[in-house]
Amino acid sequence: MSLTRYRFALRPKWIASHLFVLALCVSMIGAMFWQLDRLQQKKDRNARIRERRAEQVVPVGGLSSPSKPFSSTSQIEFRQVTATGHYLADQEVLVRSRSRNSSPGSWILTPLDLGNGVAVTVNRGWVPNSGQLNSVPVRYRAPAGKVTVSGFVRQTETRGSFGPRDPKTGRLDNLARADVARLDEQVPERLLPLYLQLEKQSIPIKPADPRPVPSPELDEGPHLSYAIQWAIFTTTALVGYPLILRRRAREIEQEEADEEYDRLHPPVDPDEPDPDEPDPADEPAAGDPRLDPVKDS
Repeated sequence: MSLTRYRFALRPKWIASHLFVLALCVSMIGAMFWQLDRLQQKKDRNARIRERRAEQVVPVGGLSSPSKPFSSTSQIEFRQVTATGHYLADQEVLVRSRSRNSSPGSWILTPLDLGNGVAVTVNRGWVPNSGQLNSVPVRYRAPAGKVTVSGFVRQTETRGSFGPRDPKTGRLDNLARADVARLDEQVPERLLPLYLQLEKQSIPIKPADPRPVPSPELDEGPHLSYAIQWAIFTTTALVGYPLILRRRAREIEQEEADEEYDRLHPPVDPDEPDPDEPDPADEPAAGDPRLDPVKDS
């Protein structure tokens, strides 16, 4: 097959089309591998959660201390722990914009005094909040008295490239995120560089109390299906675009063939008389031999 039929593909508009399709394919392939990478991260995270939650439950004070950096928590995140002490209800804060089953709400972070000037931040759970609450209402205050809580370790939350900022100074009644470092700025006790996500406590949790945040789901999410979709889109582009070029080449060949046929076979003017047909204007007049009678021989 001669490649000359595809000379049209070297025209500027077609070159722009090639570059667009190429960029589209590269982007889709990148998206596919990104989804596969996210899938692997999810699998690794799930395996890490299962492994750490299978370890023995220990007091949180045996795993961390206020002198340790916040980065150290990554080595113990999701470990199941316990803590015993007294809630510091006057130091608790809201964490804004935390939905649950698509309902707007907030978390309540409450320091738990472990003694010796050390406390651990406890995420006691979720409460409904459509924006009307700027601080922890009395009805959601932590219970008084000695309490033993159990849950699992979570890392402090920090602001990424985007998102609201909390004031660096002053006392805050609510935070944009579960920022233990910021909470530590206003709590007299020294906080552990983590927070404990509450699952149970010795003082019974009442229906009107904050609802404990569910454990992380250990599914793999939609990443594999998304990766397959991007692979299908890429394959469609890689197969479909050459077919489009082939069809256009055939159309151009047909157009050129039609032009050549028209050149060799010009159309007949319907107003021009046909030489093989009698002239309708040629009528015999008197004396025209065509009017003589035919004699029998």
